[in-house]
Formats: sequence, C-alpha cells, structure tokens
Amino acid sequence: MTGTRRTVAALFLLPALVLLGALVVYPIGYSVVRSLYDQSGDGFAGADNYKALFTDDGIRTALKNNVIWVVFAPTVATALGLIFAVLTERVRWGTAFKLVVFMPMAISMLAAGIIFRLVYDQDPDKGVANAVWVGVHDTFAESSAFPKAHPGRDSPLRPQGGGFITEAPVRTGVPVALPLVGVAPDQMPGSAKKAVKARPAQGEITGTAWQDFTRGKGVGTLGAPDPSERGYAGMKIEAVKDGEVVASTKAAADGTFTLPGEADGARLRLPASNFKEAYNGLDWLGPSLVTPAIIGSYIWMWAGFAMVLIAAGLSGIPRELLEAARVDGANEWQVFRRVTVPLLAPVLAVVAVTLMINVLKVFDLVFIIAPGSSQDDANVLALELYRKGFSEDQPGIASAIAVFLLLLVIPVMWFNVRRLRREVRR
Repeated sequence: MTGTRRTVAALFLLPALVLLGALVVYPIGYSVVRSLYDQSGDGFAGADNYKALFTDDGIRTALKNNVIWVVFAPTVATALGLIFAVLTERVRWGTAFKLVVFMPMAISMLAAGIIFRLVYDQDPDKGVANAVWVGVHDTFAESSAFPKAHPGRDSPLRPQGGGFITEAPVRTGVPVALPLVGVAPDQMPGSAKKAVKARPAQGEITGTAWQDFTRGKGVGTLGAPDPSERGYAGMKIEAVKDGEVVASTKAAADGTFTLPGEADGARLRLPASNFKEAYNGLDWLGPSLVTPAIIGSYIWMWAGFAMVLIAAGLSGIPRELLEAARVDGANEWQVFRRVTVPLLAPVLAVVAVTLMINVLKVFDLVFIIAPGSSQDDANVLALELYRKGFSEDQPGIASAIAVFLLLLVIPVMWFNVRRLRREVRR
C-alpha cells in the first residue's frame, strides 16, 4: 500500500522476529522437546512425564489448588472491583479511595508475600489477622487468667474434669486453704493483691486461693500465704454436694472468698473454666486455611486493578440509560442489576479472564507465604514446576508441567483476544 518493497519490510521486522523467536518460540519448543526425555535428557521417555501429571500426589494437589485459585480469586477480585467502582462513583473522595485500593499494585509479589507472612503470624502480638480475631473472640468469650495453675505439694486439691476439687468436705467456721502454683508472676491478673489468710466466720465457709510460691530456695511456708505471694483474683469457687452445685463465688483481689452456710459438708471445686487456655486465634498458615489465606493476599493486590478497569468501563456507560430506568420506576438495586451489570459485561469478562491467566501462573505468593510445613498443601502448578526442576532435579517432568500450563492458558488467552477483537469491530 505504501510502495515499500517486501524485502525492506522484512528487514525492519527481522529484529523483532529474532527477539520473538529467541525469547518465546525457542523456549516453548525446547520445553516441548525436553518434556519427552527422561531425567538425564539422554533417554526418550515419550508420554511418561505427562502421565506423572496425573499420578504424582504433589502435582495432583497442585492441580486441585489451581482449580480453587481459578474459580475463587478472579471471581472475588472482580466482584470487589465492581462494588468499589460503583460505590465510589458518586462520592467526593472516590478518587482518593481508588488510589488507596490500587496502591497494592505498586508492591511486588515478593514484598506482598513477606507482608502477609507477618499478617498471618500465629502469635496475636505479631500477626494482625490473629490480633483482630482474638480481640473479637475475647469480647464474647473471656479466657482464663490461670491456664497453667495446678496444685503443689501437700495440696488438699485433686484433679477433676479439667479443674480441681478438695478431697475432704469443708465445714463452717473452719477456713479453707486452696494453694496453687504454676502461674508466672507477669501473668497474674493486674488486680491481684497480697494474699491474706482467711478468718473464720460463724455459719459461713471462708478460705483463700493464692499462688503458693515465693522466689528463693527455702523461702516461704507451704500451705500458708507469705508476704510476697498474691491471691488468685477472680478465681471461681463452687461448693459441690451430691454432684450438684449448692453455692458459688469468686475470690477477691487478695484471694479470699466466702460461701454461705449451705456449703457446709460440701467439697470445694475450682471448675475447668478457671484454667482454660487463652485463645490463640486461627492457624492461618496451617494445612486447612493456607490456600484461602494466600488467595486473600492476592485479592488484596488485584482488586484495585479490577476496580480501575471497571471504573473506566463504567464512565463510558450512557447516563441516559440509567436515568431512563430510574424514571420508569426502577430502584438503585434494579438499575445496578438490570442495566449497569449487563452493560459492563464485556469489561467484567475481560477483567475476569485476565485474572484467570494471572492466577494460573501464580508462584511468588505461595512460595513466600506458605511455611515449609504446609507448602505441600498450598502447592500450585507453577510452584511444583520450580520444585521438580530445581529441588528434585526432574527437568523432564518440570517441562511437562510447563507445557501443561501453556495448554491451560491458551484457551483463556484465545477467548480474551477474540473478545477484544469483537469489541474493536464495534
């Protein structure tokens, strides 16, 4: 059309063709050929490496996790992007909100993996996820301050149902000593005060529950409160007679407690609720939750990408159509469901398909976030390719995984290109 000779055009295209061949065509061709050979590369293995894709337990787990990734990650990221784009369209600070949501895209996968490895730390004092989870849990179910408390030597208490109970019945007018040990000084309740020996009271059961331990060899008296020992503030005490609780109370700050005369002849029980271990949150990076946790970090990064593309598509929707629907009596939900979403369908499809291609190749987040103990459970095809090729020295199987991944991506890419061409024709 321009009069340029084909030879000249070919010369101009030659550098691009050479680069394309060296960086794309040759690696693909070499991977296909290498996938047909054994570990050494000398013996022809035929389809054996491809058979391993469906017989190797690690590869099958990776394939299963890839299916989970493809189904949930693009869907949730696209849905969140749609919600963010629609809700921020009419607010003043919408641009600032979009900037904040899009900001994780500026972070590399490696950095995001390190961030979320810390976010999902099991220790609530380090991991943000468990700090929030434990805070919510403890709001509705308070944990005990004495999880490791237990009777010491010559104690009148014996174990029962996770708690402890006195061996002999108690009598009114006779003070009861309930000495315990095992709570570190820095773990004692802040309200705990110096333990006081209970005084006898006519017609009532009195006693003291305290930490019967004084630092220093040979210091202190067993079975009696010493000056440096503190009471078990808030310890629950129950009087049990014939298997039924006839009275209950809680120890004061100095460890003393009082029960009414109905407790005469009963045995005193420290129920298991006093010794319940503190709730430590969820094991986010354990075998059962590691894949959803990593998908959550991926959505944190890519929801902003989906939001920006959908917002661009939303700005191209004719406002007359939305106003016409409102004039016809449609509420905002109906306008969104029956007008906005159908008009955004091409954009939503492109975003979802793009994210599908992306998650099929996910590697960095899984490799960084999943600890060694649960990496097998979080395994994906790209990570298994790396492990087979470098850790296990099986380049034939690694090449077969690479070819299999390419075959999985090609239909999705073809669908995306076809849709884009259809949009250009319009």
